[in-house]
Amino acid sequence: MCPELFDIGPIPIRSYGLTLAISFFLGVLYVKYVTKRDGKDFEPYLNLSYIIIFAGVIGARVSYVLFHLSEFQGRWLDTFNPFGGNEFGIAGLNLYGGVLLSIISTYLYCKFKKMNILEVFDYFSPTLALGLGITRIGCFLNGCCFGTPTDLPWGISFPEGSIPYYVFNSEHLHPSQIYSSLYGLGLFFLLHFLMTRKKFNGQLVALLFMVEALFRYLIEYVRYYEDAMYVSIFGMHPTYNHLISISLFLLGLTIYLVQNQKTTKKA
Repeated sequence: MCPELFDIGPIPIRSYGLTLAISFFLGVLYVKYVTKRDGKDFEPYLNLSYIIIFAGVIGARVSYVLFHLSEFQGRWLDTFNPFGGNEFGIAGLNLYGGVLLSIISTYLYCKFKKMNILEVFDYFSPTLALGLGITRIGCFLNGCCFGTPTDLPWGISFPEGSIPYYVFNSEHLHPSQIYSSLYGLGLFFLLHFLMTRKKFNGQLVALLFMVEALFRYLIEYVRYYEDAMYVSIFGMHPTYNHLISISLFLLGLTIYLVQNQKTTKKA
């Protein structure tokens, strides 16, 4: 665990922030590569990259704050003030909040620019998987998004003073961040492989939504959450992310079936 990698003057460079920046940078380079390869004008995709980045951070932060309102009682400016805490930066992001706002922002931009929305989503789909693979390493180094206790031989314990240690002491935990990182990198290579082999626009984003939903639904069972993240439905106690995963899977399945049917009719 290494939440702070080094300092630049008085500003500490945190592992999660650095991996997030790296994932954004590599994602933009990837989109530039595939759009140039296919003879597309990269400029609107570059503009969209910035929109996705900012919308992702804002959405992820708003979602985190909404689920952790008690943390910000009496200090609401800290929700987006990078100088509000004891260290520089904004700590606390929720992935699906960022994904949701990024999807909405992308849709609106594509409508404004009259771009094929599903084709655009396909170009960006591998970058989301790549971002997951990289940023979850930052989560591991930061000590966040940790797992639940396990007796498996690859279980890990976190040092005293960390949040996982505060919750579980020195118990061995599922390395949920590493699970997510390996999954994200594997999904990136799969989507990249399918990029030039897809049969219809929307195929990649549909697969992304369905695979991500399935993985996220399963990993929720080995990842720790505070009580605020659970909801009670008909005697069951899923997390909010479980419910979002189900919706995401249904969205991906709908896109796949509708687009595949359109392609079949044209053939």
